[in-house]
Amino acid sequence: MNARLPRRAVLGAALFAPLAAPRRVSAQAQARLLVIGGGFGGASAASFARRRFPWLEVTLVEPKTRFVTCPYGNLVIGGVKRIEQITHGYDGLRARGVRVVHDWAAGIDPAARRVRLQGGETLSYDRLILSPGIALRWGALEGYDEAAAEAMPHAWVPGDGAQTLLLRRQLEEMPDGGVVGLAIPANPFRCPPGPYERISMIAAYLKRAKPRSKILALDAKEAFSKQGLFQDAWNELYPGLIEWVPSNRDGRVVRVDPRERVLETEFGTRHSVAVANVIPPQSAARIAIEAGLADQSGWVPVNPITFEARAAQGIHVVGDANIPGPMPKSGYIANSTAKQAVASAAASLRGEAPPQAVYYNTCYSHVGPEYGISIVGIFRPNAEGAAIVEVPNSGGVSPRGNLPEQRRLEATYADAWYDSITRDMFA
Repeated sequence: MNARLPRRAVLGAALFAPLAAPRRVSAQAQARLLVIGGGFGGASAASFARRRFPWLEVTLVEPKTRFVTCPYGNLVIGGVKRIEQITHGYDGLRARGVRVVHDWAAGIDPAARRVRLQGGETLSYDRLILSPGIALRWGALEGYDEAAAEAMPHAWVPGDGAQTLLLRRQLEEMPDGGVVGLAIPANPFRCPPGPYERISMIAAYLKRAKPRSKILALDAKEAFSKQGLFQDAWNELYPGLIEWVPSNRDGRVVRVDPRERVLETEFGTRHSVAVANVIPPQSAARIAIEAGLADQSGWVPVNPITFEARAAQGIHVVGDANIPGPMPKSGYIANSTAKQAVASAAASLRGEAPPQAVYYNTCYSHVGPEYGISIVGIFRPNAEGAAIVEVPNSGGVSPRGNLPEQRRLEATYADAWYDSITRDMFA
């Protein structure tokens, strides 16, 4: 049963009132750039704005004082990393001159160019970078709500890391011989290769610690990102340990029973498991929907050059909340598009045209502790500037075959990518 997306809140008549005229500034004047969300999109935007446009007065609104990354969370679940190694603070941004406000953004008034915080403060802006991330669509999967997540963790929105650690603890407590079940959603969702990296890292742990256990991956799709590479690795590293069931073989989970730890598929097959990881359907975070920025898909349509929301001038939506065309919802894309959005916002404030846009993505996946694979893509707006397209022959995936040194190097490159991008965001 599909849940309805949260109802759009009406912010008085503000959403439909005439927008305040955009303020232009000279090279010497300061302008107010407000960033909501301190993850890959928001932290990248705030850091880049201070480094590239020092005349911008940058404020970052983020409720958490520490940010736990989704990338490398699967390595924590698999016991390869500790949660402390993927947790980051905001002191580096403060040192760059960013005002960091730890509060929830409660509402956006696009007409007045103001954001109301849960604590009562109201912040005015000349340009807004909105990077709110995703919302889990509670109830879109029958039986799966916030309470159910305490028995069947999603570990997909890290928060303070509690969900990641809960899934890890359940794996540790599971008797050898137990079945780990995963429910994987249909597209679109955050990090398309993420569930399959998770399968791999759980398999690595089970092979090492609980060799009689199995993984049952129930998928609402018939194919997935880097599928050939993942399945080659599963056959090589974890033979007989992983069963992946696509939607055309009754793999789509439609309801769950958290009390009994049962995953039920479209045609009524009930799978009892010892540990259940349920990744539910997703949408843009609630604030984007309540501000009227999202369409019926639950995601935010944006200008492919500036990343301004189609529904509101002066609000640039980056990260996982937007509709990025063929680009995946990944950390690298969030970082890349955040920089273009900031540069476009700065250009607009000066009465200039936005810069030419090119977006880069490299997505590494760990399949074992020293076994990495990757996919690369380059994207840009089409000639009409109406949509984002992949640059022909610009990307690809790791080569298939028995290439142990290639796999070891890609795992090393993945570590270097993570260190580099988190420094770019937070240092």
